[in-house]
Amino acid sequence: MKLKTMFSGILAIFLVSIVIDSAVNRAHAIPAFARKYNLSCTTCHNPFPKLKEYGEEFAGNGFELPDGEEPPRAYRNTGDDRLTLMRELPLGVRFDAYYSITPDDDVTNDFKNPWGLKVLSGGNVADNVGYYMYFYMSEHGEVAGIEDAYVHFNNIGGSELDIMVGQFQISDPLMKRELRLTFEDYEPYKTKVGYSVANLKYDRGIIFTYATHAGTDLALEILNGNGKDESEHGSYDIDSNKSFFFRVMQDFKVFNLGGFTYYGSEKMNGRDNEYLFLGPDIIISGEKAELNLQYVYRQDDNPLFLPSPGDEIKTEGILGELFFMPKDYIYTVFLYNKVWDNSDYFQTEYETATVNLTHLYRSNLKFMAEFTYDIERENTRFLLGFVTGF
Repeated sequence: MKLKTMFSGILAIFLVSIVIDSAVNRAHAIPAFARKYNLSCTTCHNPFPKLKEYGEEFAGNGFELPDGEEPPRAYRNTGDDRLTLMRELPLGVRFDAYYSITPDDDVTNDFKNPWGLKVLSGGNVADNVGYYMYFYMSEHGEVAGIEDAYVHFNNIGGSELDIMVGQFQISDPLMKRELRLTFEDYEPYKTKVGYSVANLKYDRGIIFTYATHAGTDLALEILNGNGKDESEHGSYDIDSNKSFFFRVMQDFKVFNLGGFTYYGSEKMNGRDNEYLFLGPDIIISGEKAELNLQYVYRQDDNPLFLPSPGDEIKTEGILGELFFMPKDYIYTVFLYNKVWDNSDYFQTEYETATVNLTHLYRSNLKFMAEFTYDIERENTRFLLGFVTGF
């Protein structure tokens, strides 16, 4: 590793943060829900897209304000008591743009803009029924289409049971990839093994969630198990097998402790691969900081879909994220990714350390500087960019 390069990158991040901090003031934002309710983005996010507790409750309530707080002005009076019709269709746009410097790559500097451009919408269909969706007009230079898209049925039968039907990320009950604050991704959730299509990213299915009065949150997902590829002959699923994800999390006030398991099987060329994911996680939150730690264990019995399977392939991953707010509107994120397996030929090995400094220039516009050192490949990436929503 080139220590001089690494320390130079970290120093550059802090210098950029100081310059930005000296030049900006706070204002208010206007994305879709903020427009609908005439609220600042900071009501739910801090900084966006990271959700505050109120934002988590708003999303978990089917994108409705608490009972009695929904403003009548947000809906049209059609004379039909059985019709809930929003006055305007809520729309928002997110735009991500970056400039990267990677001294050890063939392309040493690159304008990654737009890195992402998506149109979002969400709101109410009826009492305790909401929807959320977004369309990626450009993701890494390609039209990615619909990613998140689901209908949320809240408080079924007056209970704490919620049901979501549609397309979503399997890992959403763990750490939400779409809400991360870094350009660097959560690698253990993305990793695939051999020819297997299974990981913890997008899939289609149904989620049941239940919150107990004792502070225990439960989530059960029933999924196709093969991602979000287009249908073949009218079917999204490539086989008749379904996959199952279960998550339990207990709130201990000072910290949250959870665990998950994900099981399924998939078929290719008449051969099967059975996979199992499991792992614990812990979230420690304070007024100015939050620490997320996740361990992911994966086991596949035939990820190459061979006629005679060999030994089981075991893959492990560690994800650690520390969020720290040293002063108002300045945020620091430290992210560590590590993935490895017990084989000599799958090459899933991945290990990076990232430091990110973000300044919330406006409630809907943030500037960031990020430095990542790839420990496995011994190279570096320095990145400057901004994310805005409107």
